[in-house]
Amino acid sequence: MSNFEIQLKEQERVVERNKTRREKLAGYFFDLSKLIFAGLVVGSVTPLFSDEGKGVNWITLVMGILTTYVLAFSANRILK
Repeated sequence: MSNFEIQLKEQERVVERNKTRREKLAGYFFDLSKLIFAGLVVGSVTPLFSDEGKGVNWITLVMGILTTYVLAFSANRILK
């Protein structure tokens, strides 16, 4: 193999590795987004359906929705 072919294969390997890294990082942010949504948003709406809770913790609800959006948006930007 010539030196050029070796460099070309190395460059292709680096590009593929970076693509895989971006996909996994975006998947991580999507998963965090799902966990935040499940934990904070759904968890703060649950008292509406029980007799014990008189109201919803609005700060937790808003922060959960905002954090979910930011993490999902970040994951989408990483993939682009």
